[in-house]
Amino acid sequence: MSDEGGPRFLVVGGGPAGHTAATTAATLGAQVTLVEDTVVGGAAHLLDCIPSKAMVASSMRLHAIRSAGRLGVDVRDPPVADMDDLSARLKGLIDNVGGSTREMLVSQGVEIIPGRAVFTGPRTASVGDRELEFDLALVATGSSPRVPEWADVDGERIITTRHAYYLPELPEHVVVIGAGVTGVEFVHIFSSLGSQVTLIVSRQQVLPHRDAEVAFVLEADFLERGVKLWKGARATKAVRTDGAVLVETDDGRRVEASHCLLAIGSVPNTDGLGLEAAGIDVDHGYVAVDEFQRTSIPHIYAAGDVTGQMPLSSVAAMQGRKVAQHAMGHKVKPLDYGKMSSAIFTEPEIASVGLEEVDAAAEGRKVRITKVPFAVNARALIQGNTRGFVKVISDPATHTVLGGTVVGHHASELVAILALAVQARLTVHNLVETLMVYPSLAESLMEAAD
Repeated sequence: MSDEGGPRFLVVGGGPAGHTAATTAATLGAQVTLVEDTVVGGAAHLLDCIPSKAMVASSMRLHAIRSAGRLGVDVRDPPVADMDDLSARLKGLIDNVGGSTREMLVSQGVEIIPGRAVFTGPRTASVGDRELEFDLALVATGSSPRVPEWADVDGERIITTRHAYYLPELPEHVVVIGAGVTGVEFVHIFSSLGSQVTLIVSRQQVLPHRDAEVAFVLEADFLERGVKLWKGARATKAVRTDGAVLVETDDGRRVEASHCLLAIGSVPNTDGLGLEAAGIDVDHGYVAVDEFQRTSIPHIYAAGDVTGQMPLSSVAAMQGRKVAQHAMGHKVKPLDYGKMSSAIFTEPEIASVGLEEVDAAAEGRKVRITKVPFAVNARALIQGNTRGFVKVISDPATHTVLGGTVVGHHASELVAILALAVQARLTVHNLVETLMVYPSLAESLMEAAD
């Protein structure tokens, strides 16, 4: 890093938080060096988020064609999944997005160093034999899939999500362990592609932290697809046998399948970063930060999955942008995580923003909740996708929109309307007075507000 020009800004990790911070800081006059040891664009982003959503898109298309008979379309020769073509498409998308990210960084004058950065002090780090000095730094090293000690992961039959995209053939029967966001998305993917799926659910519903009626809609879809739900069971063993995988649970159940997919969370990538040498506080592997993403060392920031705050690419990118602005002396408002939107890419999709019903109930908060099922929406009836609903949560005194949930086709797009309402503190009356296209799924938002 040169001593000429603006402050020397070291970014460790090239994911959404890292590369957004790097480009923003560069435009604000910093000398930026980005160090990435896996792939520019971020491992969690390019090896998890993009390929999983691409697989969702392909599986949804296949499922839609196979279900076309409901709309009066006779598909006489049903298509099948071609795993080689699917894998090639995923690799092409990753190369495209990763290449574009690298080009953007270079165009902004960001120096990219391949390798692993290790902090050697509060203002120094090393990458191999190269020593770096910095004035500001950002730790944005992301996370990796969690692997329990009772699972013999081999990357072929017993796999994590990062192995699932490049299987040589479609699994005949896959056991998915974990019923959180990642788990249910892969249940949707494999069941749509044609695999038999068994889902092990440690609680009494999938998505245990969401509203029960949200989980009910998704479970109904899974059962219609033939997915077997093992509720109230925790996996305790996953080992390979002759040509199969054996999975056992704590209640004595056993199942043999062709594959086992682990989807039981992630762990922060902080080991070996030398955070102790820099004086950075770590809590159970996660980097502790304040409302401006500053670590215990004020000129060193952390953002993204490594902080344990809402592990979403969109949140990480926003954190990275605000880190760069704050580090460069600009006035920044802390992120309001209570207004963040998120989505689960199943069919039906599940998306929410702001306050959810389950949280309002837990807090004993007085709210007004109105719901409209897609079964009465003209566009949903036309498309043959009537499963799900729109739910709007508002303040009964001020009528301000506090949050909402959409379960249904294109929920991830529809929630943007509610997200804008929450962010701008609009009222239900503002939604009611907004003229929506007819017929459209968005009409249900207006009707729920009404």
